[in-house]
Amino acid sequence: MSSLAFATITELKQKLANKELSSRELLESSIARFNRYNQELGAALEVFDVESILAASTTTQGLLAAIPGIIKDNICIKNRIASCASKILAMYRATYDATAITRLKEQGALLVGRANMDEFAMGSSNEYSAYYPAKNPWDLSRVPGGSSGGSIVSVAAGLVPWALGSETGGSVRLPAAYCGIVGLKPTYGLVSRYGLIAYASSLDQIGIATRTVHDNALVLSVIAGHDVKDSSSAATVQKDYTLGLDGKLPTGLRIGLIDTMLHAEGMDPEIQHAVEQTQAVFTGLGAHVKRIQLKTLDNATAAYFIISRAEAASNLARFDGVRYGYRNKDAQTLNQMYEETRHDGFGFNVRTRILVGNYVLSVGHAGDFYQNAKKVQAMIRQEIADIFSEVDVLLAPVTAGPAFKLGECMENPLQMDLTDYFTGFVNLAGIPAISIPCGFTSTNLPIGFQLIGKHFAEDLLFKVAHAYEQQTPWHTKHPIGLE
Repeated sequence: MSSLAFATITELKQKLANKELSSRELLESSIARFNRYNQELGAALEVFDVESILAASTTTQGLLAAIPGIIKDNICIKNRIASCASKILAMYRATYDATAITRLKEQGALLVGRANMDEFAMGSSNEYSAYYPAKNPWDLSRVPGGSSGGSIVSVAAGLVPWALGSETGGSVRLPAAYCGIVGLKPTYGLVSRYGLIAYASSLDQIGIATRTVHDNALVLSVIAGHDVKDSSSAATVQKDYTLGLDGKLPTGLRIGLIDTMLHAEGMDPEIQHAVEQTQAVFTGLGAHVKRIQLKTLDNATAAYFIISRAEAASNLARFDGVRYGYRNKDAQTLNQMYEETRHDGFGFNVRTRILVGNYVLSVGHAGDFYQNAKKVQAMIRQEIADIFSEVDVLLAPVTAGPAFKLGECMENPLQMDLTDYFTGFVNLAGIPAISIPCGFTSTNLPIGFQLIGKHFAEDLLFKVAHAYEQQTPWHTKHPIGLE
């Protein structure tokens, strides 16, 4: 059933309603594509068997009834391994469902497997998985972006129509742009973090990957809303985010084009041109576009590095070989057990971030680094609030260049970190953003742009993104050879 590969959730629901196929046939079609393509793509760490997938679903009704999707390996699914693509949790089985997973099951979604990722969500290329890298379906010699690379590849390659990832500094939007699909980072607190294994708690947020804006809004409608199990959960109610997606922009819409990014040093001319063309589409639809400067952008990047690594060091301290996960059993002393467990269990990239995080939190350095970074974060939030008094949404590129070659940045960690340059400030501000495909380079690599909104402005972002999508063909394009 290759015709199902790139069908939208809406189209699949219609086929199911018309009895053109059964839920089992749809599920088996998805699993067959994983069996066929996953070895070369590296999208999934595990694909579950048909019977256990069907048995785990709690209903045959609901907004996502019988629709298969894949879950990033740092989101807990009861009785399934949740390894965070790390050897230290290689055999850890979650004892409960994350709230997002509970809500998906309650709406009939079928969870087909665990998506590959950068270890503990630390990376921008999905080369830092402890198992194998994920690869860009548009060019297997290139990265898909990370850390949610496996989730995004699964959707972009037509293996599933939706996936959950997570974002700390751009880890859904970045790979979505590299792979030519839609990626949403919701407002911090809109989607419960209960059951999301933490990287940086004040920044992490579960995100959504789909091929269309409408599908993305549909999945958010299922998983968003207040959760008493999450102390950082916002007091919001679940609602239908697909309402109002009529292909039209709101009257008098004001868009702020972040000129600071568009003309940043090292910006690829083809991406610059694609974003300029995107602006022209919005102008043609009646939007008022104003060019703005984001003065705190350089400082935001440094602040993001410091805060994320400090929180990572704190969160990963629990993985010590005592309570759960991998333990070095050859150690002769307690300290040796701690040291060798963490050295053997964590990859180099994770160990490096832990060391940096402990340094910036240490006595004598916390004031110079962590506390100053928090002050910068407050400045960023204030600048963003001031900007939104003048515009309704922000328009910007997601990256300065297209997907890079596998291995290209592995010896240059600073260059790898700077791939979050255009995205990390959004996570510091706690606001929503969505990446949408807007073209291709001359070498047929996808280009994406992002729309950024005020807190809890997901409705507006979806409406604006959907209007653009209906005017352009990019969401209908798929990687050659995967039909």
